[in-house]
Amino acid sequence: MSWYENAAAPWVPVSRRLITARLVPAGIVFGLLVLASLVVALAVGEPWLLLLSVAVLAIGAWVAWVIVRQVTAHAWAEGEDDLLVRKGRMFRSVTVVPYGRMQFVDVKAGPLDRALGIATVQLHTASPGTDASIAGVPAEEAARLRDRLTTRGEARLAGL
Repeated sequence: MSWYENAAAPWVPVSRRLITARLVPAGIVFGLLVLASLVVALAVGEPWLLLLSVAVLAIGAWVAWVIVRQVTAHAWAEGEDDLLVRKGRMFRSVTVVPYGRMQFVDVKAGPLDRALGIATVQLHTASPGTDASIAGVPAEEAARLRDRLTTRGEARLAGL
């Protein structure tokens, strides 16, 4: 068992569609950069400037690899008294948000997220240091998760 595992609650990974949602904007940016560097290389007439395009492609491939690694490391677990959010491979973090400290829960989805059927669940607490977000939750599950977290938060708050 690694340092971030919790035996009481199973980890639920985010949807792999989040990879697409993050790769599309990155692909557009790097595609435009490659196109611009090719135009510059051809306009100037210096063949060595084509190395700029190769460098941009290499950086774009590295960014794509990082996106896949980040998304596959992102998960959440619903414990008895708190919600755990796990992120990161190299720089790992686990955020623990007690249900009784939650003030409200947002569900957000941009146009690309809606097209892919995913959303981001944002948890807000009184302390900004304990706010957490879970990106890439399937849209139906995001609504159910919001309702479950709100219900648990109200129940724990009533007990204070």
